[in-house]
This record gives sequence, C-alpha cells and structure tokens, in this order.
Amino acid sequence: MVGQFENTIHVLTALAVLMPIVAGMGGNAGTQVLALMVRGIALGQVGASNIRTLLWKESRVALLNGLGLGLVLALVVLLWFHDIGLSLVIAIALTCNLLFAALAGVLVPVTLKRMGYDPALASSIFLTTVTDVMGFFTFLGLATLLLLR
Repeated sequence: MVGQFENTIHVLTALAVLMPIVAGMGGNAGTQVLALMVRGIALGQVGASNIRTLLWKESRVALLNGLGLGLVLALVVLLWFHDIGLSLVIAIALTCNLLFAALAGVLVPVTLKRMGYDPALASSIFLTTVTDVMGFFTFLGLATLLLLR
C-alpha cells in the first residue's frame, strides 16, 4: 500500500514520520473493541441478534474518539510542522481509521465464529491488517488529494 504513494512521501517527507501514528492508534483502538467482542462471544452475550446494535455503538465511540484524538494529534502536528493542511489530513485519517478499526473489531471475530474458527486465536491478524492498510491508505490518499496540487 505504501509503495503506491511513493511520490507523495518523496514530496512530503513528514508523512513518513506521521503515518505509523495513524496505523498504530487504529490498531490499539481496534484491539480494544476486539477484546470486548471476543469476551462477549465467549460469554454468549454477542450473537446475530445484537450485531447491528454493537456496530452502531462501537461506531459512535470510534467517531467520538477519532474526533477527540484527531484534534489533539492535529494540534501536535501543527506545532511540529506548521502545516494546517497536514494537520487536517491526519485528523481526518485518524478518525476514519478508528472507524475502520471499530468495524473490523466487531465484524472479524463474529465472522470467524460463524465460519467455525476460534475468534480468540485468529482475529488479531485480520484486525491489524485492516487498520494498517486502511490507515496508510486513508492518510496517504488524503495527503495526495489535498496537499499535492
């Protein structure tokens, strides 16, 4: 994924420093959702009847966390790089990645359980892939679209 944006990173080297932050924070947030879901599945509290409710709840939490943490991160980036565009891009990318993390944190273990696999053993690798790929794609894609003109 990162290789697709080589030119963008070459022009805006600050992206290379910042992109792991978006992916890492998404991974951390997704792991929290994943832990709740796996526990809920193990205790029989999560099933087909409440998936929509859980998706809605976790999406709202992710949006609030994304907006709050995105604002803090945007301020740090603004103070560090003095670039309001870059600050806006990282705030949006972080918010989007936290939403992707919440969706994956709910859907991956449920899907694995339906397929007959133990979600406690297999969910984290899928979640990490989603948050890394979508974090890099969102951050570098937005930077390409909004900052390179």
